Amino acid sequence: MTPQADITTGRPAAATAQGGLRPYPGVPDQIVRGALVILCAIAVIAALNVGQVIFAPVCLSIVVGSIFGPAADRLARLGVPSWISAASMVLLFILLIFTAGAAFVVPLSDWLDRLPLIWARLQAQLISWQGFFASLSSLQEELRNVMGGADEVKVSVEETSPVESVFYFAPAFVAQVILFLASLYFFILTRPYLRRSALGLSGDREGRKFISAAFRTIEERLSTYLLSITLINLGLGASVALVFWLLDVPSPLLWGLLAGMLNYVIYVGPALMVVVLAGVGLATGNTVPAVLTPPLVYLGLNLIEAQFVTPTVLGRTMTLNPFAVFLTIAFWIWLWGPVGGFVAVPLLLVAASLIELITVSSAPG
Repeated sequence: MTPQADITTGRPAAATAQGGLRPYPGVPDQIVRGALVILCAIAVIAALNVGQVIFAPVCLSIVVGSIFGPAADRLARLGVPSWISAASMVLLFILLIFTAGAAFVVPLSDWLDRLPLIWARLQAQLISWQGFFASLSSLQEELRNVMGGADEVKVSVEETSPVESVFYFAPAFVAQVILFLASLYFFILTRPYLRRSALGLSGDREGRKFISAAFRTIEERLSTYLLSITLINLGLGASVALVFWLLDVPSPLLWGLLAGMLNYVIYVGPALMVVVLAGVGLATGNTVPAVLTPPLVYLGLNLIEAQFVTPTVLGRTMTLNPFAVFLTIAFWIWLWGPVGGFVAVPLLLVAASLIELITVSSAPG
């Protein structure tokens, strides 16, 4: 009896140890599986990138809904209809966003007027480095002559007016906001139904036990993490505002709010805050210590928060590998921008919880 031929290649298929047929004789199964995993990962990343307009706000609504979900459950236990509790959580979130936005508007507009002054002072500081930059320029010219020189390529970029940009991006942004709010409402409303539906997918007792444990662990860890980080960021923002007020830095409430919001994006947010406060120092300080005081004070407060407060509050159960956190944040910011930076750590926490549950359930005994 001749071996069966593979319909994709026309080559004879080799029999496996289980009596099946291998489509690629001589290729180890591990390599085939690895190649399939890589292709699936590339396809998923491409789908997430193409569908960013839909996937990003929905994923953000799930993360934010994990914060407000426990409060909605408490309202439901008090006899409040589920649709009213879900709608009240969405309205509470909108109220918080508008309150924070109102606190930003007035002082931020004042600092936007100071941007020319900040730029002028930055140029004045760069004048002292003029000799260093001139040396670099001459070195570059010498290297170009040694390498044979090259014709400079000039690229002209057609500028788009701000009004055209607003009209182009506004509809997509409004659609994403509406999709986010609708997803947030329905996620909070249907959280219990989602769990029951997932339990119905498994036909055996062990499977339902694993699904129940996964839902419970992920919800507890995600809500605890997000609530803890929110309280920590509020404390950091209050500390920054208080210390800046004592140091007589203008608009201390603005910088406290900004520090608390940017701290949700680990590593990237604090780095951006240091750059912003360096501009604040240039605009308000006349000496080098005065210029460096705002960013250095913020770095000290952020160091205390990151090295002592956050590990103490979160504990060992939610301690993640810093390198994994950095790679995850870099990947999601590259994929979805600021929204990706916000959801990166919660998604990593969900993945780590699932891996831990699978490892525990598959362990012998």
